[in-house]
Amino acid sequence: MILHAGVLGLLVGGTVIVALMLFGSLVGVRILRTWNPMSTSEEQLILERQTYLVSVLVAVALWIEIGSALLFIHTVDDLHELFVGAMCATGTLNANPVGWWVLAAKGAIVLLFPIWLAVNGLDQRSGSFPLVRLKYGLLLVLTPLAVADLSLQIAYFGGLQPDIITSCCGALFSESSDTVTGDLAAIPAVLAFPVFLAVSLLFLAAVGWARVSPRPISRIIAAVLSPVTLAVGVVAVISFVSVAYYELPTHHCPFDLFQSGSAFVGYPLMFSLVAAVVLAAMPGALLMVTQHPALRDVAAGSERRWLTGAAAAFTIFLVVAIWPLVFGNLAWESM
Repeated sequence: MILHAGVLGLLVGGTVIVALMLFGSLVGVRILRTWNPMSTSEEQLILERQTYLVSVLVAVALWIEIGSALLFIHTVDDLHELFVGAMCATGTLNANPVGWWVLAAKGAIVLLFPIWLAVNGLDQRSGSFPLVRLKYGLLLVLTPLAVADLSLQIAYFGGLQPDIITSCCGALFSESSDTVTGDLAAIPAVLAFPVFLAVSLLFLAAVGWARVSPRPISRIIAAVLSPVTLAVGVVAVISFVSVAYYELPTHHCPFDLFQSGSAFVGYPLMFSLVAAVVLAAMPGALLMVTQHPALRDVAAGSERRWLTGAAAAFTIFLVVAIWPLVFGNLAWESM
């Protein structure tokens, strides 16, 4: 398994990511201990130069990490042909349950790492480094997550055995399955769709309000609605979006959406959903940070871009999610 191109790419990329973030963390510890923006000493000058270097290296590492989440999904799907009983990524993940922990770790990375990128962007554009301690404090929290991600990947891919008979999506995403995912699959579309539509419209309204009315309350509401929208969106994908794309009433597995038979629609579907909720939550999550006097003008422009991006990304998600419901061949009564 280790010699698979995707696995090698993930492990090599993960090693590079950890190396870059450990280097950044070491510099971060020094900065947290000795940073003094009022000083004109040689040590302070060296630290200021290093913070630019570290910011670039860590930003590169985080973007690679986000890309590796997509590569992980593609790789576990590609590996399913090696296991008896596997028809998609679900079977590969079930072949070694550690894979689900890898998926959870990468999900946390995709949701949390953009916060560091946003804080770093604000800090650099301000010119006076008001957030340098905050961003390196965050880096010391995020680095163990990257280390855990790499460790879990090594344990997962190293523990895969081709002679394992695994279970696939029929057992996990079946309406008769006694699991949480089975309960989600059993939700009728006639119930799930109105809730999905109501939450989606409420989310877009909150994002629009935060965009045109830059007040703390509007940003907080958009941030609070973001995880709710993410959860409802995932439920919708399992409940009826996947069924509409497959045109098969009993097939609810979201991982098959990432296959060529579904035109790889899972990638724009899930990426746009995650991008929308992360961008919408950013102004509220960083509300205390953006109130800093040195950041107000810089933050105002950034917040507008984040919220505009959130609205655009969520619109893409809605179009992709609703498309098969409008133009597909499966009747509503069968979902």
